[in-house]
Amino acid sequence: MSIKENLNNIKAKLPEHVTLVAVSKTKPVSDLMEAYEAGQRIFGENKIQEMVEKYQDMPKDIEWHMIGHVQRNKVKYMAEFVSLIHGVDNYKLLKEINKQAKKHNRVIDCLFQLKIASEDSKFGMSFEEASEIIQSEKFSELKNINVVGVMGMATFTTDENQITKEFNRLKFAFEALKALQTQYCSLKTISMGMSGDFPLAIAAGSTMIRVGSSIFGSRNYTN
Repeated sequence: MSIKENLNNIKAKLPEHVTLVAVSKTKPVSDLMEAYEAGQRIFGENKIQEMVEKYQDMPKDIEWHMIGHVQRNKVKYMAEFVSLIHGVDNYKLLKEINKQAKKHNRVIDCLFQLKIASEDSKFGMSFEEASEIIQSEKFSELKNINVVGVMGMATFTTDENQITKEFNRLKFAFEALKALQTQYCSLKTISMGMSGDFPLAIAAGSTMIRVGSSIFGSRNYTN
């Protein structure tokens, strides 16, 4: 099926309150433009350099989401245009995003990435760390960021019970953190669910899914 057909099939399954992020990492601009012409306006990349290049080449009404692990020294390259940073997993990164956003007179939306999977390879902070940041005085001094929700990745497994438990863990953490929210932390987004598990994520309360291969086909990692 074409990218347009894939997109339409996925969108037909989504409740109105769920946002679709088309994960376009490793894919050429021609593929992204096919999705764009089919009405998709939110794209997710996991490498800042690749996202910057695509931003320069593509229409400016696109929302760019940074969904990968973020190195602090590269935040400056996307601070001018990024719409949402999913992978904020420590305070130092939050502080750097705030610093770079200030240079562009912007407020950048962020998600706390929480570790819900059993795999060591997954990044993310604990619920306790996120809670501590939200309640700290130093967090209240960051005027150019807005924490709007949480993001998590389930374990890569075929065990749907385990995946559901992990998604439920993120939903529980979201609700608990929401009770602590402040002026610069207004939680509304739960980013969980990818091509293989997004129906389970939506059932557990996801409001944003990150889908790549089900839209664009398998990835090319040779470049």
